[in-house]
Amino acid sequence: MRVVVQRVVSASVGVAGENVAAIGRGLLVFAGVGIEDSPASIDRMAEKVAALRIFDDQAGRMNVAARDAGAEVLCISQFTLYGDVRRGKRPSFDRAAPGPAAQPLYERFCETIERAGLHCARGVFGAEMVVSLVNDGPVTLVIDSEDLEQPRHA
Repeated sequence: MRVVVQRVVSASVGVAGENVAAIGRGLLVFAGVGIEDSPASIDRMAEKVAALRIFDDQAGRMNVAARDAGAEVLCISQFTLYGDVRRGKRPSFDRAAPGPAAQPLYERFCETIERAGLHCARGVFGAEMVVSLVNDGPVTLVIDSEDLEQPRHA
């Protein structure tokens, strides 16, 4: 799984001109499911996102987790995070899981975030969406489940 996490003041998502979800202060998460993802890797990624200490403490340091900050989450499925542009001009999405395999894992990701104590609003899986956000910081992180398995560099 590959996610882009943005700390936001607010975010919303619309489909066909209709607002389908919105959050206040929290995390906007773009989530792509890869062909090698498993329920275990999805759970680990969701737990990592829920526990990220990227909200400011009393001293102004990023030291407070989303759930402790009273933050919300808006999760948007985005297979294009697996776009491979190493060759040619057109991205290849060979490493993205196909929709029927990706959707239950995307839902599991959102449910695991909810079990961690966060409200998780959702976009519409597979739909053309318009996402609006007001960045906070800005703070943006890219996390890949494959990287979570690697040792930390010195």
